[in-house]
Amino acid sequence: MNTHNKEPDKNQPLHIHLGDDEDEHDDGEVEVIRPHARKADSPPARGRGLRSQPVADEEEEELPPSKTKIKQQMHELRDLGMELTELGKDQLAQLDIPENLRDAIREMKNINKFGAQRRQMQYIGKLMRDVDPAPIIARLNAWKGYSQQHTAYMHQLERWRDRLLESDSALTELLAAHPQVDVQHLRALIRNAQKEREAGKPPKNYREIFQVLKEILPEPN
Repeated sequence: MNTHNKEPDKNQPLHIHLGDDEDEHDDGEVEVIRPHARKADSPPARGRGLRSQPVADEEEEELPPSKTKIKQQMHELRDLGMELTELGKDQLAQLDIPENLRDAIREMKNINKFGAQRRQMQYIGKLMRDVDPAPIIARLNAWKGYSQQHTAYMHQLERWRDRLLESDSALTELLAAHPQVDVQHLRALIRNAQKEREAGKPPKNYREIFQVLKEILPEPN
């Protein structure tokens, strides 16, 4: 007897496939699939009761931010708020921020106790969550750039002053670039500043040279 031609067991249950509308035959027949005819790698068919349920698209699903990310953002806003408390009155007035935040920052400047300061900073950090930090950061960066430029300018004046006290060639170089300088007045300041240094007296003329240099070498815009 040839076992390969053995008919399937008629006692096994039949699998009835109710396909989608486009898979059904035009004559309304129902496809009957016996157990031996199902392929091992064929996915199970969905019944009609599942057709109306959407299939989740994992690639397009937007996941909420993690707790670590939220905590980091809160710390960054709190640090930004702390930086705002260190601004001067004029700078603070130039920022486009809510009035309640501006008032909280002003109040912070009047608090001396550590515990009260800590509570106020927590309040400021909470208010910062309703503010777009990008324009504030841009303005602070612009101010920092100006401060660095101003610091470099002040150091330039200090180097010129030290050179004038140490060498006559420095005065010649300065006069060549700026012939409008009152050379007699500047020479007198230099001599007096040198005497002050030797005698250990207060640097009155030393400071005056700095002011003269500020007039000769204005700060660049």
